Amino acid sequence: MNYFVFHFLVEPHQPGSDILIAVLGELPFETFLTTEKGFDAYIKEVDFTSDLLSDLPTFDFNYSYTFEIIQQQNWNEAWESNFNPVVVEDKCVIRASFHQAPENNVMDIIIDPKMSFGTGHHDTTWLMARELFLLDLKNKSLLDMGCGTGVLAIIAKKLGANIVTGIDIDDWSIENSNENAKANNCSDIVFEKGNASLLVEKKFDLIFANINRNVLLKDLPTYYNSLNENGIILLSGFFENDLNELNQKATALNFSFDKKETRNNWCLLKYFKN
Repeated sequence: MNYFVFHFLVEPHQPGSDILIAVLGELPFETFLTTEKGFDAYIKEVDFTSDLLSDLPTFDFNYSYTFEIIQQQNWNEAWESNFNPVVVEDKCVIRASFHQAPENNVMDIIIDPKMSFGTGHHDTTWLMARELFLLDLKNKSLLDMGCGTGVLAIIAKKLGANIVTGIDIDDWSIENSNENAKANNCSDIVFEKGNASLLVEKKFDLIFANINRNVLLKDLPTYYNSLNENGIILLSGFFENDLNELNQKATALNFSFDKKETRNNWCLLKYFKN
């Protein structure tokens, strides 16, 4: 499968790049890689149309872009040139297989993302990863909704979770998640292609959903029904200014707010199920 890559130049780089990425995340773009002056955005050739970006809103920053088709076999070269190890405080290092293992005694996570989103570079993945280390996951059942590369599911499994499930709408993400789970000796994680409709009659102690605001708002009732009593849900993938709308929906469903965390205007929300 071939992809189009859009090379965006953004001025100022931040927060312009993050804002634009959030908007493009509502379109069929799958992966974003930060560059010195902006970012690259990847979309499947079959999802590309000539008017793809015709309805973007007006922003208070400047941006421009060029695009080109990239053959699937050239993907490794593209992401290897941009992928540096990610350090989540003193808790773990997320690296590619071609990087050296960390010397200090931290959790070592190997992620070869290929076409899937979720290397830990994005602030929302980083926030989610850090939060997992603050929870007691031993013998718990967990759902990673929108699993991407499977990085969060893998961290949860290494932290002692018993049953871990990852769901994503993209074939490539499921394939890549399985590869990464095997590389981290976590092959018993179950990855499934699909959406929230797969959750009927399934129950979890913890759900973490790092997707986008619109999907979260639509699927929050399903998440509530799929969470065990006193279970925990972590939401991310949205900006801090989306917090009120998501919080209103969550509290209306009888979720109990616990806390929020932010990083570069991106937000994580934590709730308990009453």
